[in-house]
Amino acid sequence: MKSQGRKPARKKPVTSFDVARRARVSRATVSFVLNEVAGEKISARTRERVLKAARDLGYVPHAAGKALARRRTENVALVYTRTYHHLASHSIMLRLIDGLMQAVHDHGLHLMIDAVEEVTTGTNLLKLARANHIDGLIMLEPRMHDEQLLALAADRFPVVLVGSLPGTGVCSIDIDNTEAARQAVEHLVGLGHRDIACITNAPAHFTAAAARLGGYRRALEEHGIPPRTSLVRHGNFNPESGYTAMRSLLSEAPRPTAVFVASDSVAFGALRAASEAGLAVPGDLAVFGFDNVVDSLYSRPALSTVGFPVERHGRRSGEILFGLMNGTISAPYQEITPFELIVRESSGGPREAADSRRHLASSSNWKDSQSKEVVP
Repeated sequence: MKSQGRKPARKKPVTSFDVARRARVSRATVSFVLNEVAGEKISARTRERVLKAARDLGYVPHAAGKALARRRTENVALVYTRTYHHLASHSIMLRLIDGLMQAVHDHGLHLMIDAVEEVTTGTNLLKLARANHIDGLIMLEPRMHDEQLLALAADRFPVVLVGSLPGTGVCSIDIDNTEAARQAVEHLVGLGHRDIACITNAPAHFTAAAARLGGYRRALEEHGIPPRTSLVRHGNFNPESGYTAMRSLLSEAPRPTAVFVASDSVAFGALRAASEAGLAVPGDLAVFGFDNVVDSLYSRPALSTVGFPVERHGRRSGEILFGLMNGTISAPYQEITPFELIVRESSGGPREAADSRRHLASSSNWKDSQSKEVVP
């Protein structure tokens, strides 16, 4: 009968003590070198000896210990203020996250994503930042008078907005929402519409919603059309809110002949409501959206919209945040990116759009712009 042999002893993991002993330095020196702690005066010769010892032994620093030594978590957070089910109906968010992930990976960081209800936003932001769970924060779709967010910025905690808070020193990347909305509504005015309604992308306390509503009103005023409060409704990021708002607008007298919807996702609901009411788009009702989400090209009819570089906003927000964290960028830093009017079928189609451009070009109220109008 053969006797069973002993199992081989489990190999002990290599520790920083083993590296220190081989390199003939203290464990503190090993920690400073391997965790790239700035400010420690360690000679190049000693540093190389430690690195060689770690390579020879196959030592890998523990992630938590590495973060503690650097006094950084290597985590950044993207926070947006809305309920969770809104993410599924807002494809522009996924494009933004895709761009942000590129920047995060390039800089060796990790991304946390959270959706918070409006009533808990301030508390959650403070917990994330002040409990040292993250090194920086990207906030999507800021609201007016967000005191907790402003408090973090005042504490010099790295914060970047995808959007903007006018009059503050918070770093941000955005488009000129007011001008983009103004041009979209001016396009509808140029097609001969005067009873033009507006459905915002979000409640009025969101800065983008307020800016786009302001652009809608400015365009009407510039063309001598008194804005009617009765033709304004507020969306809430999703198609359901656009559907409800459009049904309400169709009961107004006189009924609007055109509607500027400050979000494509909200506009899809508005198109459904118009269809159910037996209205032809654009024959009975012209519709102009905002965001140029992928589905806007494939809706029926294809949706006219405002386009801007969403992925760039995501990538640049990460790069700006990394610059804040490392001191290469300082607040206030604001970046404004270009936009374009994309004219499709829902607002009148390419032929009517071309006639509109000729009309507007001959008008003394027409203003040159850096943005361009695209007719696919």
